[in-house]
Amino acid sequence: MLLALGHSSLLSAQQSPNIVLILADDLGFSDLASYGSEIQTPSITALAEQGISFTNYHTGANCAPSRAMLLTGVDSHRTGVPNIPEMIPPEQAAQSHYAGILGHNVVTVATLLQDAGYHTYLSGKWHLGQTPDKLPSSRGFERTVALADSGADNWEQKPYLPIYKKANWYADGEEYQLPDDFYSSRFLIDKTIEFIDSNRADGQPFFAYVPFQAVHIPVQAPQEFIDRYEGVYSDGWTALREQRRARAIELGVVPADTPMVQMASTADWEALGPERQAYEAKRMAVYGAMVEAMDHHIGRLVEHLKAIGQYDNTVFIFSSDNGAEAMGEPQQNSWSNRRALASQGYNTDYETLGLKGSFNAINPGFSSAAASPLAYYKFYVGEGGLRVPMIIAGEPVAIKNQLSNASTFVTDITPTILALAGTQHPHARNKGWYGGRKIEPMIGRSLLPLVEGSAGSVYGPEEAVGFELAGHGALFMGDYKIVFNRGTQGDSQWHLFNIQIDPGETHDLSAENPAQLQRMLGRYQQYVADNNVLPIPDGYKHEIQIIFNGLHHVYRDSILIFILLLLLILPFWVVYQSKRKSKRAK
Repeated sequence: MLLALGHSSLLSAQQSPNIVLILADDLGFSDLASYGSEIQTPSITALAEQGISFTNYHTGANCAPSRAMLLTGVDSHRTGVPNIPEMIPPEQAAQSHYAGILGHNVVTVATLLQDAGYHTYLSGKWHLGQTPDKLPSSRGFERTVALADSGADNWEQKPYLPIYKKANWYADGEEYQLPDDFYSSRFLIDKTIEFIDSNRADGQPFFAYVPFQAVHIPVQAPQEFIDRYEGVYSDGWTALREQRRARAIELGVVPADTPMVQMASTADWEALGPERQAYEAKRMAVYGAMVEAMDHHIGRLVEHLKAIGQYDNTVFIFSSDNGAEAMGEPQQNSWSNRRALASQGYNTDYETLGLKGSFNAINPGFSSAAASPLAYYKFYVGEGGLRVPMIIAGEPVAIKNQLSNASTFVTDITPTILALAGTQHPHARNKGWYGGRKIEPMIGRSLLPLVEGSAGSVYGPEEAVGFELAGHGALFMGDYKIVFNRGTQGDSQWHLFNIQIDPGETHDLSAENPAQLQRMLGRYQQYVADNNVLPIPDGYKHEIQIIFNGLHHVYRDSILIFILLLLLILPFWVVYQSKRKSKRAK
């Protein structure tokens, strides 16, 4: 039983624990060694051995909604972040709860931990707003160095897509210039260590949030890490997907008889020529290297905490914001793609792939392997887009080296952290008010009963958890999930799966169990109504919307000037045309 105030029996330490929340970006379900990967992640594996790894944990299907839910415990539509702002169509953006920016109707876990006497630090990607009142320095974080955009280069301060004029970094609320020797994973851990050390002497606990850029595009890594994966992926993505499935079964991460489907976007590896195979294998080698580099720097943080005597009183939570990303362009080295990237100062040369000045991403084939044995990827609500690794670990955690297949969701992280710190959400304490404003209640559940071993689940078989993104829909209830994927990879049909025994979503139960499907569809419609989920416009494609919104953002001043000039010229044009018609009439 959890205490309303004070500390859970989870903790062996007497004082309030330090809490380190580590978030990878676009990391697939089987990208960690402890979840079935060939990628070497010894630091994260060591953490897994010090706690519980969750194998049925779900997050949002893209970054900003996931981060909003992670930091508040509130559904993404109620936080003001139902989608990343770069993907929201104008018809939806006109509504206040579709701004794509974290609203002031929610309170972050950092704010509540500050109130409880914690130092709070952020080092990494924010992507929840960049006006002064929306930066993390105004949302509960005492010290920050934050990337406000959806992503950026890992070697220098430049945008990764032309939808941004520059890479927008901020430190403690002010614009920030990155150092010349910048590499994202190393730099973010350096700053985290700096922040922790700055207040070490006062004895207060700390909350450190470290949202990495790894492995978001552009996929880049130091050469010494890339060298370790030379030749590892020469058998291709289909072989890798099967190898990871077998390893995940061996580890107990998925059931022994877990089947999997082949995504329609996965090309035939054997049909590629040797040169193309070598290039695609190198792209994946850089991806593996970037994951291992992140793990290496996590290890540096762990060793530092040990050196300063703080490791024994620190709880770590590790996860990813969504599943692996599948680039729409399978061959990034095409002539047209090279020309477009060159205009941004990038090359795609084989020899320097992943290094400074290089643009790299894995294609749908290796993205499918990164999610093995699951289906779909980032942006879609199949298991490959939503189910990711999640680990709660550390010396204070009593249960060690165990797996939990309990259904859990990203909104559970903030309640768990608050329970660890022995504090409450103000909605329960102050009847829905905080700082003079009305705030949303948390919908998540504390996971400490699972970590302590006092419960086998935190959701009952009839309790539902819904999620919607850009017209895709999913709802979890007990062992079942209904799922609706639209767009390029979807079929715009509802499907029913038992994801406890079929996490690969291979056997649709809709025809066999129509009553369960209809019951869950009713619960999903209730979710839509309760959270004011807006319909997606006809013809919406997120790939096109990103381009449209990006052009508007970058060139909006020019567009405004053009419109003003047009309005200025229009009356003269009307008079001119009128005179011409008058002359013709004569």
